Amino acid sequence: MKEFTVNANDSGQRLDRFVGKVAPLLPEALLQKYIRLKRVRVNGRHAKRDLRLIAGDAVQIYISDEFFQRPTEENSWLKINTPRLNVVYEDENILLADKPAGVLCHAGDGWEYNTLIANIKAYLFKNGQWDPGAENSFSPALANRIDRNTQGIVIAAKTAPALRVLDEKIKNREIDKFYLAAVHGKMDPPEGELTGFLFKDAVKNRVYVRQRPEPGALKAVTRYKTLRVKNGLSLLECELLTGRTHQIRAQLAAAGHPLLGDGKYGTDKATADLPGQALCSYKLRFSFKTDAGPLNYLNKREFSLPEPEFVEKLFAE
Repeated sequence: MKEFTVNANDSGQRLDRFVGKVAPLLPEALLQKYIRLKRVRVNGRHAKRDLRLIAGDAVQIYISDEFFQRPTEENSWLKINTPRLNVVYEDENILLADKPAGVLCHAGDGWEYNTLIANIKAYLFKNGQWDPGAENSFSPALANRIDRNTQGIVIAAKTAPALRVLDEKIKNREIDKFYLAAVHGKMDPPEGELTGFLFKDAVKNRVYVRQRPEPGALKAVTRYKTLRVKNGLSLLECELLTGRTHQIRAQLAAAGHPLLGDGKYGTDKATADLPGQALCSYKLRFSFKTDAGPLNYLNKREFSLPEPEFVEKLFAE
């Protein structure tokens, strides 16, 4: 139990709002439930959630200490009462999740709890697959990430050995990643490779394509193939041969074919029908060329998503 004395600055505040501030990791649904169950009291007595507090009131809260911690990237999963997670594949070592557009893989500069990794941790905790109290250092982690406004498959490791293998295989390009992209115009030639050097401006959070090597610029190679053409748009399958920040978006824009809905590298603005850029990491293939230890059973396996909604809307026959 923790007790808090209401000061002048908190006077007039509703009880549930006050509890939400002093226990920032307590999910809203649990907060309201605990008030109903009398696990939150004012001056030793049961109180309703809309009670207006006054200076000097003593608020007693009977919940686990972990909910009072300062919010961080590591503990943000505590805030999630009902995980929202579309699991593509799962076993004892890894989990493949279909990340919706608009969801961050990790928290950005400010604290944000409803990220993909937080939902994965909450899901594994509630399913009894992860006990943070029994772990000295490891917690489930993402092996790759995609942009906030890109939908698609993201790999999470449930164990430290699996994470080490995945990190190595991604670095050595032994996991093939394919995207579907809707771009302006018609690619010429209809299939090929885009090769350049990407220079990242961390302040502006964007990259610039250079045709020649320069200090700080990393080589980027994207293989593409045109699948459909309709109404001035082309549907491409893009394979990442390197994995650079904003690689597909920047290279296609530099080639004169920006992604539909990409306001950063193109001129489009997001709409209700297309909240982000028309890009989806839709297929993943494990192509191990060397020993993968505990993940050898995944070699040659391929996982994919149904065609994303933007494909049906833009290229329906």
